[in-house]
Amino acid sequence: MERKIFHGNIKPVDLAQALIGEFNQGNLRAQTLGQSDKMVVQIGTKPGSMSGGQTAITVTIQKWEDGIMVELGQQAWLGVAASLGASALAAFRNPLSLFGRLDDIAQDIENLQIGERIWQVIAQTAKAAGVSTELSERLKRVMCVYCGAANPLGEPSCVACGAPLGKAQPNTCKNCGYIYEPGDKVCNHCHQAL
Repeated sequence: MERKIFHGNIKPVDLAQALIGEFNQGNLRAQTLGQSDKMVVQIGTKPGSMSGGQTAITVTIQKWEDGIMVELGQQAWLGVAASLGASALAAFRNPLSLFGRLDDIAQDIENLQIGERIWQVIAQTAKAAGVSTELSERLKRVMCVYCGAANPLGEPSCVACGAPLGKAQPNTCKNCGYIYEPGDKVCNHCHQAL
């Protein structure tokens, strides 16, 4: 399961509507489940499609601190593998039959790339909404535990009362948006180098 966190002013319903608009057409169908703080978008092949194997994938979108968290489930692609296998077997028996299955093969390949297309739609929607995996403005401040004043990141002591702020200066992973601690070399969430 792949997961990313987007910081900024965006709601799960905004992203769910973008996914429905993109994937509820052609050979695919999409539906949403859930409430406003946590939504699930299911994307799959329409039953009885003339070409392409059956595939399905689930996108979970939930409210997160100053943004949303998006999880992309594992794609069920056994139907696509079976369809590609049938095309290969038909081509082995009669190479000219391959011309009749080109539409089916193209649809199979498109279905295998659906996860990448989902992340592209998510990235475009996030960019249009002005959100990213960077820290939001609120999280770019460190609150003083003594007086409650907001301090810019990197300040060693509170600008209002002078109390030490410690080493709790938040940063986010450029890959997944997860907040990590200073000194971390690898993201605890996606295991990418920081």
